[in-house]
Amino acid sequence: MFEGSYLGDHTRLPAGAKLECKICWWVYDPAQGDAVWQIDPGVAFTELPAHWRCPQCDCAADQFMVLG
Repeated sequence: MFEGSYLGDHTRLPAGAKLECKICWWVYDPAQGDAVWQIDPGVAFTELPAHWRCPQCDCAADQFMVLG
């Protein structure tokens, strides 16, 4: 398991953190949410449902990397 650049520990992520899929480079931006999964703007990455995956390539959430 890759566990993203936050090492799989959601407590290390600030609420406004943007994360990028390591496979297709799609960016989850909490200010925009995710229309495909019907995630409203303002939902932090740490608050996404456990079944959430990249809407572009279906990559698991723990494979996302923090954008610096």
